[in-house]
Amino acid sequence: MFLCEKKGRSELRMKTIIMGLMIPFIGTAAGAACVFFLKKELKLSVQRALSGFAAGVMVAASIWSLIVPAIEQSADKGRFAFLPAFIGFWIGVLFLLLLDHVIPHLHVGADQTEGPKSRLTRTIMLVLAVTLHNIPEGMAVGVVYAGLMNDSGLITAGGALALALGIAIQNFPEWAIISMPLFAEGKSKPKSFWLGVLSGAVEPVFGGVTVILAALVLPAMPYMLSFAAGAMLYVVVEELIPEMSAGEHSHTGVVAFAIGFSLMMALDVALG
Repeated sequence: MFLCEKKGRSELRMKTIIMGLMIPFIGTAAGAACVFFLKKELKLSVQRALSGFAAGVMVAASIWSLIVPAIEQSADKGRFAFLPAFIGFWIGVLFLLLLDHVIPHLHVGADQTEGPKSRLTRTIMLVLAVTLHNIPEGMAVGVVYAGLMNDSGLITAGGALALALGIAIQNFPEWAIISMPLFAEGKSKPKSFWLGVLSGAVEPVFGGVTVILAALVLPAMPYMLSFAAGAMLYVVVEELIPEMSAGEHSHTGVVAFAIGFSLMMALDVALG
C-alpha cells in the first residue's frame, strides 16, 4: 500500500511538472495566434509597452523566483551564502553572451543582424532571435519545477506555478509583437503562426532537460537557479530594455515595466 501511495504521488508530481512546463508554451502559442486577428504590425507605442511589461515580469521572476531561493538554499555557507548565486548568475550571463556571438540572428525592428555573417533569410534569423530568448525562460521554469520535484523545501508548488504563469503572461504580448513581422516578411498567416509556435517549443524542451539535469545533480540547484536568472536578465538588458525605449522619449515602457514587475511579485508572494 505504501508503494502504491508513493507511486501515486510520483505520478501526480510528474503531471504537475509537465503542466508547469507547458503553461509558458501555451502563452507563446496564444500570442502567436494574434497574427490571425491583427491586420498590421502593432504601433511602436504598443510594442514599447508590451516589451516593458515583459521586461518587468522577467526581472521580478529572476529575483523572487530564482536568485532569492538560490541564496536561501545556500544558507549553510554563512556569510558566503551569496557565492553559488553569484557564480551561477555570471555563468548564465556569459552563456547567453556566447550564444549571442555564435548564432546569427536578427531582433524584431532591427536592420542589422548579430552574430557571425550568414546567408540565412531574415525570417529564419528573426526566429533564431526569439528562440535564443526562450532558452533561459524554459530553463528557469524547469529548474524551479526540479526543485519542487526534489522536495527542496524552499520551492513550493504555488511558487513554481507563479513563475510558469508569469512567463506565460509575458509570452503572450511578446509573441503578438513577433508574429506580425514574420507575416510582414512575406509568410502566410498560418506559416507565421507555426514558425512562432515551433520556435517557442524550445521552452518546454529546455525546461524538461533542466529538470532531468537538476534531478541528477541536486547540490548544483542554487547554481542552476541563478544561472537561469543571469540568462534571463541578459535578455532583458540586451533586448527588451532597448525595445521599450525605442523611438521618441516616452514613459510608456517604464510604466509597463513597473506593472509587469509588480504583477509578477504579487503572483510569487500570493501563490508561493
